[in-house]
Amino acid sequence: MTEKNKLLAQNIYLILASLFIASLVASNLIFQKFFYWNPFGLYRFEISVGILPYPITFLITDILSEIYGKKKANQVVIAGIFASFFSMLIIFLADNAPAIENSPISDSIFSKVFSLSPLAVLASMLAYLFAQFIDIRIFHFWKDFTKGKHLWLRNNFSTFASQFIDTFTVLFLLCSFRVIPWNIFNSLLISGFLFKVIIAALDTPILYGVVYLFQRKFNLKVGEELTTF
Repeated sequence: MTEKNKLLAQNIYLILASLFIASLVASNLIFQKFFYWNPFGLYRFEISVGILPYPITFLITDILSEIYGKKKANQVVIAGIFASFFSMLIIFLADNAPAIENSPISDSIFSKVFSLSPLAVLASMLAYLFAQFIDIRIFHFWKDFTKGKHLWLRNNFSTFASQFIDTFTVLFLLCSFRVIPWNIFNSLLISGFLFKVIIAALDTPILYGVVYLFQRKFNLKVGEELTTF
């Protein structure tokens, strides 16, 4: 690989890592608002807006796993953990800083929106830690098993399993911490998991397109990784 291509690969890696971390932190900050989605009147999804950026993280780890390898994907996951805990610390400090009299946002409003975020981040991180590492492990299991072929298989099988683990774990912990009531656990679990499954299926063509561009730009064979990066 030429020096120019090495630099390009590094820059793309940094961009993907930054998008991953931004999506993860954003999902933890906005989780308290819930909405419904009823596509074609078939099923009413009742889900947190925090779920919207979260599937992006799994798409990015699949791209990183496919192109940059297991080690590089795990590094981004670990970076995301540190970023989330750091954001939790900032929220804690901001929540305890007294607002001035003319502040557009009062202490009570700020606390109502953000005071539960540390618990949410803790629950999310525990779930995320399990789910992301399982996603990467399953992805590479199927990649080795199929000798680098059938990208759709490892993309969806790894994401479906990890997304269920993530959804179940985070909801269980949020209910245990009394952030959300137990009586909506089942509906949120079903809605959250089905929504993530649909998004995972829809992002498969995107993954194929991104992988194709990488393979064409860096002259990679099917299943080959950027080992020189």
